Amino acid sequence: MKDKPSDRAVMLGEYIIEHKSTVRATARQFGISKSTVHKDLSERLPEIKPALYANVKEVLELNKQERHIRGGLATKKKYEQLAEIRKKNSSGFI
Repeated sequence: MKDKPSDRAVMLGEYIIEHKSTVRATARQFGISKSTVHKDLSERLPEIKPALYANVKEVLELNKQERHIRGGLATKKKYEQLAEIRKKNSSGFI
């Protein structure tokens, strides 16, 4: 993505609001680093479109509040999958 940084900041902001996306998911979608997304949103966007920045900030704050929940769910899923694999592997030897 070789857009002008100011244009990119607006596109990223609109994407985050539209999709309620995280910085990581947004970076993956646009093929850029999380650092670039964060810099565009926290430094460039407030200067370009303060109203859009306010909306983006709300989504990012919500993501921050939910971060520990998503992490816990991911860990739970990981260990459930491991248990299922172990169960399949051990059932063949009985």
